Amino acid sequence: MDALRSAIQPITHNLPGPIRDLGTSIIGDECYKALLLDVDVENTACIKLAVSKGLGIGIIGASSIVKVPQILKLVGSQSADGVSFLSYVLETSAYLITLAYNFRNEFPFSTYGETALILGQNIIISVLILNYSGRAALAAIFVAVLAAAGGALFTEGVLDLKLLSYLQAGAGVLGVASKLPQILAIAQQGGTGQLSAFTVFNYLAGSLSRIFTTLQEVDDKLILYGFISGFALNAVLATQMVYYWNAPSEKAKGKRKAAPVKAAPAEAKSSATPTKKSPTTRRRG
Repeated sequence: MDALRSAIQPITHNLPGPIRDLGTSIIGDECYKALLLDVDVENTACIKLAVSKGLGIGIIGASSIVKVPQILKLVGSQSADGVSFLSYVLETSAYLITLAYNFRNEFPFSTYGETALILGQNIIISVLILNYSGRAALAAIFVAVLAAAGGALFTEGVLDLKLLSYLQAGAGVLGVASKLPQILAIAQQGGTGQLSAFTVFNYLAGSLSRIFTTLQEVDDKLILYGFISGFALNAVLATQMVYYWNAPSEKAKGKRKAAPVKAAPAEAKSSATPTKKSPTTRRRG
């Protein structure tokens, strides 16, 4: 260990100022000194914090593109088959409340930053679902309602923190409920339709990582229980994705038409008619 420390310390002690400042802003002066300057690998508290921060930053980075495949799949197919609008409305509402709750409580951005990025992508997907479902006129109303709700949630003069905490408890329920319509839609259609596997499995990994980061950095049971329940239902969605991987949806099955049965050739009717006997010329007697 001493050999490792003596090899690393000349590097960590001579890091450029911007990198040093970035490190201290992420894990704090105490843990920066313990892990990078002193190379204290036995400081489990700082190691857990560093892992949590790394996971948080990774989740935020991944969330910037987590729903891009879903958006591309909808645009490419020009269809919202298999994607539940109700599921996205509930999830978007829950994310909007959670974003306001974390922001106004001044929690570390690394513990909730992906919420803002996913919220924006959810709005785009919801608008696309409405458009491809023949309800394009509702898209503008949907965006306007979200904007008004966001203004109220982020304004302290409209909603105090106590009321916002009640809404956050409800957001946890909404987050759980948002998965149920999608799970039911997949079960009823017998396939995943235009649902993106990349999005589903990234959600599963992200929700599991968020349980760890919340335990390490946020002392808030409302946030923790929301991530635990979200992970459980994301696991159900991931299981459905695997089970129905190559199965066409019921709607797709209905489009398959049976091959037309060829009519049997009509039997040729005989055109022959019985011949009449010609009058005889034989004389009698």
